[in-house]
Amino acid sequence: MMTTSNSDSPSSPNNEESTEETKQERAAIEEKIVNEEYKIWKKNSPFLYDLVITHALEWPTLTCQWFQDIEKPEGKDYTIQRLLIGTHTSDNDQNYVEIANVQLPKSDSDIDPRKYEEEKAEAGAHGESRITVVQRINHDGEVNRARYMPQDQNIIATKTVAGDVYIFDLTKHPSRPLAEGVCNPELKLRGHTKEGYGLSWSPFEKGHILDASEDTTICHWNINGNTRETRTMEPFRVYRGHEAIVEDVAWHTKDPNIFGSVGDDQKLLIWDVRPDRADKPVHSIIAHQSEVNSLAFNPHNDFILATGAGDKTLSLWDLRNLKIKLHTLEQHTGEIVQVEWSPHDETILASAAGDRRVNIWDLSRIGSEQTAEDAEDGPPELLFMHGGHTNKISDFSWNPHLPWVVASAAEDNIIQVWQPAANIYTIDEREIPADELED
Repeated sequence: MMTTSNSDSPSSPNNEESTEETKQERAAIEEKIVNEEYKIWKKNSPFLYDLVITHALEWPTLTCQWFQDIEKPEGKDYTIQRLLIGTHTSDNDQNYVEIANVQLPKSDSDIDPRKYEEEKAEAGAHGESRITVVQRINHDGEVNRARYMPQDQNIIATKTVAGDVYIFDLTKHPSRPLAEGVCNPELKLRGHTKEGYGLSWSPFEKGHILDASEDTTICHWNINGNTRETRTMEPFRVYRGHEAIVEDVAWHTKDPNIFGSVGDDQKLLIWDVRPDRADKPVHSIIAHQSEVNSLAFNPHNDFILATGAGDKTLSLWDLRNLKIKLHTLEQHTGEIVQVEWSPHDETILASAAGDRRVNIWDLSRIGSEQTAEDAEDGPPELLFMHGGHTNKISDFSWNPHLPWVVASAAEDNIIQVWQPAANIYTIDEREIPADELED
């Protein structure tokens, strides 16, 4: 009978130590690679960007969204816009919903994009460019996601780690919390048994909000009907169609009755909220070969939507025929965590992934001819790769007023506001000699 010595046993201390050493070695190598890539990015930033503003937060934020308002101080060469962010602290530290002011140079300011600050990794910025937290509201646990109601930006919804959705009215809270640790939302939306990240306000129906959960359900509330006495509300409808975690949910941007959801069951579901159709999805397809993490409806087009997944790909879909995928976008090396269409251009889409990149895609370039050299950098529709973060991207947001300006937040505690160099997205189409094209 053969015997195995203790030194060869999978559970022996020696093997455990070896495994731990291997993990540490891999982590050290990965850290070295990340640092080298960041150095290269900093070196090239003056040539790749017209604007980069970098701000280190005390704690990382899992959420990031531009508000719609803009302030233009008289006699100043900058504008002030606001960002909605949150905190993800350690267990013993207080968490907050936060509002930050961002000072951005006016488009007509005499700003030299080649003026680069090495220490801050900032390009195209000036002395007045900065990010400052101006309001802080106590929150129970980290803020998984925060979004304002489009019809009233003072109304904020947050996803909590307990599964509830909190509703805050910014006008009813001071700039700094009075009682440390006391969270006092205007309303608590109950209905889930587990946490989640997907959160979407209706762009049409004021007060209607959807959220997705790890408990496989989607809850739908109408906060207009709250009596405000108990400060809690149950959903008026729960949608059940997924067989695993629901990762994201989004209202259609053109049709007030339609929304979509995606989940770890690899599915994209399309729902109709009208009472005679709401009991099950009107469309259900396998969208990817792994969990689907995000979806976004094109705000300029009635039929086009995009999904991003753990298989590192983006998929484009047409609601008129979901049986056939329109196109697949491939370049990320980590799982895609978010997709968002540009509010300014129908063909521009951005995606963020675990590879620390935010990619900008131009769908009008799909199928364009490339030289062999260009093809090595990615498909023709890949317009730009933002590589300024050293950890996984948590969230990003297109600026509603300034085309091509994006705010991105990552687990490295960094928020960056950036704009690719104009020559990258305004380059004229040119005829490529046949002998330069890839075979």
